[in-house]
Amino acid sequence: MVPVPWPRLFLGCLGLFLSLLSVAVAEFTPSLDSDFTFTLPAGRRECFYQPMRKEASLELEYQVLDGAGLDVDFHLLSPKGETLIFDERKSDGVHTVETEDGDYMFCFDNTFSTISEKVIFFELILDNMGEDGQDQEDWKKYVTGTDLLDMKLEDILESINSVKARLSKSVQIQTLLRAFEARDRNIQESNFDRVNFWSMVNLGVMVVVSAVQVYMLKSLFEDKRKSRT
Repeated sequence: MVPVPWPRLFLGCLGLFLSLLSVAVAEFTPSLDSDFTFTLPAGRRECFYQPMRKEASLELEYQVLDGAGLDVDFHLLSPKGETLIFDERKSDGVHTVETEDGDYMFCFDNTFSTISEKVIFFELILDNMGEDGQDQEDWKKYVTGTDLLDMKLEDILESINSVKARLSKSVQIQTLLRAFEARDRNIQESNFDRVNFWSMVNLGVMVVVSAVQVYMLKSLFEDKRKSRT
């Protein structure tokens, strides 16, 4: 077995450290995922714009958390003004489109409702928005003598990407679960108020009926004959 010179081994370890550092910086950049909750008044329409790059991916998920019917109209338009997706009177939806350069517009329409406002939650997940391929190529110039190591940097990069993807998926699922919880809580509170209202109405009717029955029974036993003088 040929002994490895210390300077060369040191340079190899240094190259490995720099490559891992550059991979960490490139891979763990701020997430492009975002979510938003807003109130859409009755008879109104709200639109949002999202700039996208070519060959990227736009995933949008929305839910109606509160409001009569739990429904809303949803439109997604391309930068050219073409309607890509149209949902009519839906309570939730998930859509993914491959994008081109330009601003994508998505709108929530509550013009069909004249009384009830809606509370709407939506989440945007943007993929392939950065120059990841170029970043992954840049770190390779720091590698020196890595052929002496058993573990390949490609395997480390693959593991880091896998962990990042799983963490992003976990965050997305937790966000959706919070949205479901908020919608269910609003439904339960609405049902609770409705039960209390009708319980009070029934109680009032019972009191009135009881009073009428007592009055009628009392009138049956009254002596209506006039006394003679």
